Amino acid sequence: MTIEYQWRGDFDNASLDALHAEGFGHPATDATDWRGRLERHSLGWVCARDGAALVGFVNVAWDGGAHAFVLDTVVGRRYRGSGVGAALVARAAEGARAARCEWLHVDFEERLRPFYLDGCGFRETAAGLIAL
Repeated sequence: MTIEYQWRGDFDNASLDALHAEGFGHPATDATDWRGRLERHSLGWVCARDGAALVGFVNVAWDGGAHAFVLDTVVGRRYRGSGVGAALVARAAEGARAARCEWLHVDFEERLRPFYLDGCGFRETAAGLIAL
């Protein structure tokens, strides 16, 4: 298995929608214009490919300045536990650093604490959240 990673890599909406549905446990809808959304709101994203197949993805949103934010890290079921997720986040950090961001933030569910803190090198911080 040779995985290739690409900052602002090419993808089609159907492939990303299917990967997102698999990773987050909802039906694929093909209704989301992922390309348009990412072009409007993101600093960049990282695609992980095994040959032609999209097997991982992470979005990097930002404030237009010093802060970037990791969103929706997702890895196909077959590739989980193989380092693909940590490699996606590492490439995301490289992309944010190259854009001269000073901070990379991430929010995560408690079950993902070992992945983000131990596997990706984030440090714990206090944060807040309002459910809308």
